[in-house]
Amino acid sequence: MSVRLYVGNLPRDLSREELEALFSQEVGEVATTKLITDRKTGKCRGFGFVTVESEEVADQVIEKLNGYTFKDNPLKIEKANDKPKSEAKEKEEAAAEKNTASNRSNNRKNNKNNGRRTQVNSAPTEYSSMDTEAAQPDPRWADALAQLKERLLAQSSNA
Repeated sequence: MSVRLYVGNLPRDLSREELEALFSQEVGEVATTKLITDRKTGKCRGFGFVTVESEEVADQVIEKLNGYTFKDNPLKIEKANDKPKSEAKEKEEAAAEKNTASNRSNNRKNNKNNGRRTQVNSAPTEYSSMDTEAAQPDPRWADALAQLKERLLAQSSNA
């Protein structure tokens, strides 16, 4: 089973080939090397990853190269934290859900403290999703409805 190693404190002017050469010279054959680079400049961001074929080789690499000075930089090498992305997503979603729940709780407290009441739509579910066509008044009663609106407007302007 292969093991992925984090390699930190790399010089900014390092190339992937140089990193691979360092590990193959000191350790022997490595499975893969990956140098993390800046998108804009293309230069090394100071860390990368090396994959070796077994736990034993990983332990030997850490023992041999951790603290090794390469281009005036002492390397930091350790086993990478390879958590499956699904676990990381689950934790992120749980944190977001927790924040949403606490925000709802805070909103309820604020509403109580401010004396505000929120209006709840008490219409049955079947009527709450009416389209605009169903919301139009019945044409048979349109004239009566218009007269009623005029009377109400006249009453409110007189008062």
